[in-house]
Amino acid sequence: MEEKKALLREKKYEAVIFDLDGTLLNTLEDLKDSVNYGLKKNHMPERTLEEIRHFVGNGVQRLVALAVPEGTGVEEQNKVFAAFKEHYKKHCNDKTDLYPGIQELLTELKKRGFSMAIVSNKLQEGVDALSKQYFESYLGTAIGTREGLRKKPAPDSVLEALRLLNIPKEHAVYVGDSEVDIATAQNTQMDCITVTWGFRTKEEQKAAGADVFVDRPEEIIPLLYERLW
Repeated sequence: MEEKKALLREKKYEAVIFDLDGTLLNTLEDLKDSVNYGLKKNHMPERTLEEIRHFVGNGVQRLVALAVPEGTGVEEQNKVFAAFKEHYKKHCNDKTDLYPGIQELLTELKKRGFSMAIVSNKLQEGVDALSKQYFESYLGTAIGTREGLRKKPAPDSVLEALRLLNIPKEHAVYVGDSEVDIATAQNTQMDCITVTWGFRTKEEQKAAGADVFVDRPEEIIPLLYERLW
């Protein structure tokens, strides 16, 4: 009966735009392995998981730029980046998995009629591969880094997702885990829900301006029936 009542309640949002890495999927180990493959192949010291955690969020090219030793030239950075891409294309899903509760969340959102999309700073080919593996039955819009769209925190990719969903930004909410996601929502003038299970601490998220938090995926659902401001 309570579930039926919830389905009949008026939605305050029609769509949920998700970040990918650190929000839906824990991709950190595979990113670390591919970065270290590129570094080792080019005779550079490898990075720890904690270092990689701090480096992610602004796309893989920036990840590599932060991972190489300080003072590394552009040509050498590009060699590491090429090796990273070569390895990640084959190994992007070796250790990656959904965070606990995400599949149940997406199933419930679909059941309740919410539109969903993914917007990521990951390369489009990586987004496509992981979206097909994990999210094909839940959503059809998954946007990564591509030509013609500025990456997050610019609003371009989120606005493109909303255009494809045919939903105005006022009727959508953004869900992410990092300072990049918080800034993306601000730049798109969208409401934002920040998840605490991802790649940043709650203190880091607060410092970036987050003010609405969830500790478990199921906590997102009731927030979609009330305005966050």
